[in-house]
Amino acid sequence: MNATSLLRALSLPVALAAAGAALADVPTVAVEARPVSVTHAAEATLEAVHQVTVAARVPGRIVELRVDAGDLVRRGDLLARIDAAEADQAVAGAQAAVAQAEAQLARTRLDYERARSLRERDFVSASAVDQARAALLAAEAQVRAARAGQGQAAVVLGYTAIEAPLAGIVAARHAESGEMAQPGRALVTLFDPAAMRAVVDVPQQRLAGIAAERLRAHVELPDSGRWIEAAGLTVLPAADARTHSVRVRVDLPEGVEGVKPGTFARVHFVTGEAVRMVVPGAAVLRRGELTGVYVADGRGSFALRQIRVGMPRPDGTVEVLAGLRSGEEVALDPVQAGVFARAATR
Repeated sequence: MNATSLLRALSLPVALAAAGAALADVPTVAVEARPVSVTHAAEATLEAVHQVTVAARVPGRIVELRVDAGDLVRRGDLLARIDAAEADQAVAGAQAAVAQAEAQLARTRLDYERARSLRERDFVSASAVDQARAALLAAEAQVRAARAGQGQAAVVLGYTAIEAPLAGIVAARHAESGEMAQPGRALVTLFDPAAMRAVVDVPQQRLAGIAAERLRAHVELPDSGRWIEAAGLTVLPAADARTHSVRVRVDLPEGVEGVKPGTFARVHFVTGEAVRMVVPGAAVLRRGELTGVYVADGRGSFALRQIRVGMPRPDGTVEVLAGLRSGEEVALDPVQAGVFARAATR
């Protein structure tokens, strides 16, 4: 035996021992068929339950805009201020009108009291008293009208300071300082991130036979891979005449972080239960168009096998439609199993 053959003979037990140790380091799980919920998946969009677009209520130049997109605001915080010069003049004019009306009221009241006194001494006719009383009533009405005008002017002045109607986050700013505001023009959009929901249109037949109070769903966030159990569902009472679909609002639990209005989501409605074969999602290897798992071959190694999978599930498992049999062992770490399989073939 030459030196090379001797070296190979000596290294073979070491290699076999290392291979056995590596195989022991690869965790596996048995494929099994078990009862799972049958779901219908539908694409949805996240939106805030409480979202408002704050608009101007008076015309004028925007002299201050204190917030920008992404800012946190509290209820009552000042968002913007509109030039109040015209509103200030209106308030001053209303105050002057009130003073004038009150002075007129004081004069007509004196006239009425004088007319009554003269009538008691038969110096004037009853019609003169009636005229004085009518003038007094008109003066009182004029005071009330002037005070109402003053209150209206004060309300309009208050519209020049625009406050946040709710606590939340500024989603968008629609104007800039120095621009002209008109009644109804949007200034900022706010939303409350504590209460979010997914809005989805579902075909009518999918919900047929399922009572609204028994309807359950899970919301999948594909971007982050998170699954969230719905806190509540509301099926709107009217269907779309063009698509024959029903809109469903799926409420998320309060305080869910990392979700934003307009984000894509997928809602999985639970429609029943069936027995399906499942594997942990971590065991599935995806390489381009290939989807497979590493299956223990019974000879101390693993073999890559292509499978066909269904929809992912909230518990982290994936439904296997074809390619595996119940009882087979698959590697939980496909990368490590692949490295071991390649090393074993050398």
